[in-house]
Amino acid sequence: MSITSLLAISLGAILTNNFIFSQFLGVCPFLGVSKKIDTAVGMGGAVTFVMALASAFCFFINKVLVALNLEFMQTVAFILVVASLVQFVEMFLKKAIPTLYTALGVYLPLITTNCAVLGVALLNVQNNYNFIESVVYGITGGLGFLLAIFLFAAVREQTEFSETPKAFEGFPIALITSGLIALAFMGFSGLKVW
Repeated sequence: MSITSLLAISLGAILTNNFIFSQFLGVCPFLGVSKKIDTAVGMGGAVTFVMALASAFCFFINKVLVALNLEFMQTVAFILVVASLVQFVEMFLKKAIPTLYTALGVYLPLITTNCAVLGVALLNVQNNYNFIESVVYGITGGLGFLLAIFLFAAVREQTEFSETPKAFEGFPIALITSGLIALAFMGFSGLKVW
């Protein structure tokens, strides 16, 4: 494990293999919570936190499952870990930041079924990452999610005040906008760092 490999994992998770724009994982909360920047950043922070912890816990859970020849239980075990972590985040936000808890509403428990969180745990196993690489991928994958939802919320706030054709008002212009941002992120796929 070297700094260059960690940098490659980080840049890949944030830009070239962004969970939202390149892998299309976690689109439900992305579209649902991106109407205002502050709630989008709160959701992005919560998802980043859960992704980082899920990567760490699922690394050790996977080691136990492999040692017991129970690899077929990975998905179920990872879902249980993610559900537990989301419950922890929900209880913390309810006590510490009740305004954010209220603003996120139904989308906070939906982190449990957010396929990006489960996807990061499964991709860590698929890519055969060690513990440090898994945690770095989890954190930077969450930061990529945060970047995506922040950019989309910023653009979406501006489209509220823009004149759009009647047929495109509301959700249709949001989908078109997210598609254009995804095209911009696909431009990073040809990026050569070294």
